Amino acid sequence: MNESLQIRTFKKSGHIEVICGSMFSGKTEELIRRIRRAEIARPRVKDFKPKIDTRYSDMEIVSHSEQSYPSEMIENSEDILEKSFDFEVIGIDEAQFFDEKIVDVCQKLADAGKRVIVAGLDQDYRAMPFEPMPKLLAVAEYVTKAMAICVICGAPANRTQRNTSSSDRVLVGAKDHYEARCRLHHVIPNE
Repeated sequence: MNESLQIRTFKKSGHIEVICGSMFSGKTEELIRRIRRAEIARPRVKDFKPKIDTRYSDMEIVSHSEQSYPSEMIENSEDILEKSFDFEVIGIDEAQFFDEKIVDVCQKLADAGKRVIVAGLDQDYRAMPFEPMPKLLAVAEYVTKAMAICVICGAPANRTQRNTSSSDRVLVGAKDHYEARCRLHHVIPNE
């Protein structure tokens, strides 16, 4: 019986994982945890963050609980493509600060067989969808919504309360400008 043996080569399937939630919900901490777990299998890992995020470090992503991981600051989301060629796992922190092209960048990386782990705020301080995160949520294979704790009542919090009078949509800060609140205790400043 002669049977021909067919050898098929399969392209490694990439995917997008999104970690979203309010400030102080542990998004960056979860991103760091996933990256460190991925390193156990020894893939080449690279993390990126937007140039606007200089809160804790220029050379690392840093969680509010002070965990850190080396990261490269990027001005333009399309720069991630050319800097990711030699890596299998790509981390992207504070994705809400990137331009709309970040969605296409993540799609291209996943299509190239890479594991893309993205963290960012899904809502702004007014509890409105924070672009481009809703589009990333829509195209991701895996979504994790992290919850914080309301500083007023201790309930699960999925909103970011701004404690300054600034009405700019983007105001980079931490505990100096923001706190986690539940739906009941969230108040939009100046309204």
